[in-house]
Amino acid sequence: MSGFIGFFIKSSSTAKSWSLFSSIITLIISLTGIVLYNDNAHLQFNAEWIPALNSRFAVRLDGMGQILCLLTAVSFPIIFIATWREEYKNAKNFYALMLLSQTGLMGVFLSMDALLFYFFWELALVPVYFLASQWGGERRIQATFKFFIYTFVGSLFMLVGIIFLYFHTKDHSFSIESFYALRTTISSQDQSWLFWLFFVAFAIKMPIFPFHTWQPDTYEQSSTAVTMVLSGIMVKMGLFGLIRWLAPVLPIGTWAWGDTASALCIIGMIYASLLAIRQNDLKRMVAYSSIAHIGLMCLAVFATTQISMQGVMIQMFNHGINIIGLWIVVDLIERQFHTRKLNELGGLALKAPSLAILLVVIALANVALPLTNAFIGEFMMFSGIYGSVATKYNVVFTVTAGISIILSAVYMLNMIQKVFYGNSNALTANAKDIRANEKIILAVIVVLILVVGIYPQPVFELTKGIVDTILAKMNYKQ
Repeated sequence: MSGFIGFFIKSSSTAKSWSLFSSIITLIISLTGIVLYNDNAHLQFNAEWIPALNSRFAVRLDGMGQILCLLTAVSFPIIFIATWREEYKNAKNFYALMLLSQTGLMGVFLSMDALLFYFFWELALVPVYFLASQWGGERRIQATFKFFIYTFVGSLFMLVGIIFLYFHTKDHSFSIESFYALRTTISSQDQSWLFWLFFVAFAIKMPIFPFHTWQPDTYEQSSTAVTMVLSGIMVKMGLFGLIRWLAPVLPIGTWAWGDTASALCIIGMIYASLLAIRQNDLKRMVAYSSIAHIGLMCLAVFATTQISMQGVMIQMFNHGINIIGLWIVVDLIERQFHTRKLNELGGLALKAPSLAILLVVIALANVALPLTNAFIGEFMMFSGIYGSVATKYNVVFTVTAGISIILSAVYMLNMIQKVFYGNSNALTANAKDIRANEKIILAVIVVLILVVGIYPQPVFELTKGIVDTILAKMNYKQ
């Protein structure tokens, strides 16, 4: 509703303030939901939606929904505050579309009806398409067109799969319970090809090699606020769909193609990490970094162990926070120096010590330094992958994935050295440190990094129930 209201606000400043106010209210509601409802006492709503198709407006806030709704709710105020000084043409439309994308994302993470899930999936994507095509770089139209083609084809594949499963449910229903009941009745042959209909849609969104080629160009050409939404939150739609709607519904297909999908994850991790090392553009480096980290999370899902799945749950939140922090730093640098080229920067640590300190913490979290939030998630995922009995290649997958972590340290430390240390030049000689509001928003991210890194137990308690449920559904023999 807040997104639609935004279209009727005439003043740019009022539209900006309304968006921030709405996002803060959403954050308060999300926090209230976490405090009042745990994984065993779900907040849920179920009402008639499209009776002719036996589709209901069914939403439920379980542990996985809570962690991803919290990520969405935390991210949007941070994004609005971090980009507060940005001026947009037709600002009311920009902020209204941003709020609509937030609504779509929340709906995806809460839906317990397959048709409703698909509706929100598209509701999240359509506003981002317009955001990326109307506000961004000179090549935004070409980049957005590629993004649209990829996501449109993937969505069609998923819709075909949803319709097929709908006609095979006993009650001709889109409810998640009816879909889960199919896991022992759909033949292994049908599960095999259905797996790819869903996996391609989710792999494009994450993205996973070789469905990733839309991502670097789209991230580079989109405005920073849109890039934050895409890389911090929207990529989690793919992981969420894999965990909620693919693996438990088609467990035989998941086990049959798990090694193939895992191999694609591994290839993408190494490939993206090597490309990140070669980048001279900060945006493209962070984009490839995101591909590598998402690949590890996808690989951990196919390990089908409790520790790996629990690691994915916490890492979905951690990755979102860390990557948004990196994008904020990139935006601050580009805004002041009008460049993102590594070879044109240098010596900023002396001129902007606050920015340097905050960036170093965020960068070290991105390479999973102990006591940062990413460490516990990645440690659990690696432990689960190594101990997996779902594949005979567990040792190979673990070692190869570990190489990408080493490579991530290479490109992140190289970025820190080139941007903040070394000699200053004519461009950076008169650099200024970040403002108070910018320090505060980055400090909030750093606090989240350290708090979750030091005491992750609340997240484990939040998601343990849903992890057990998903793993039980993935065991098709039960």
